[in-house]
Amino acid sequence: MTPAPAPTLTDHLKHAKQLMDKAVEAVKREFSTVRTGKATTALLDLVRVEAYGNEMPLTQVASVAAPEPKLLTVQPWDKSLMKAVEKGILASDLGLTPSNDGNIIRIPLPPLTEERRKELVKVVHKFAEEGRVAIRHARTETMNKIKKTEHVSSDDQKHAEKDVQKVHDEHLKAVDAVVKAKEAEIMEV
Repeated sequence: MTPAPAPTLTDHLKHAKQLMDKAVEAVKREFSTVRTGKATTALLDLVRVEAYGNEMPLTQVASVAAPEPKLLTVQPWDKSLMKAVEKGILASDLGLTPSNDGNIIRIPLPPLTEERRKELVKVVHKFAEEGRVAIRHARTETMNKIKKTEHVSSDDQKHAEKDVQKVHDEHLKAVDAVVKAKEAEIMEV
């Protein structure tokens, strides 16, 4: 059995790009859970419900819909979980007040106060910074691998490092663009 070939500079660059893509996607996923003025089902993705002796994600015990721009509805598949679902929503730090009519839970989204909007912008910036750190880490890791790659000329090495830096910069710009869009969405009255 022959040993696997050593990774090339191109392999290192591809790997760095994959890591950076994942970091940008993670930032977008985190942003989807941040409340804005509009109702989105992703808002309740992190809500946990005590059901059948376990703590479960809300989406595993109920269907969530956004029938109107300022309203979410939650319909548990098992009616006996209505109170538990309501309790889970209240326990989340989303500042939502569900109303339960026995069949469906309606969650009106109150307008965000200026103070709450500023808090949410800070949360968005925190998530973005975590993404930027992951992107920088991928760059550093890849640069180290490039330096350790054997049988490569210093010109090829420098060229590969420039390529990694270029991919790094593109991904940071992507995070900044997503932050700007989310910030505008939050601050929209």
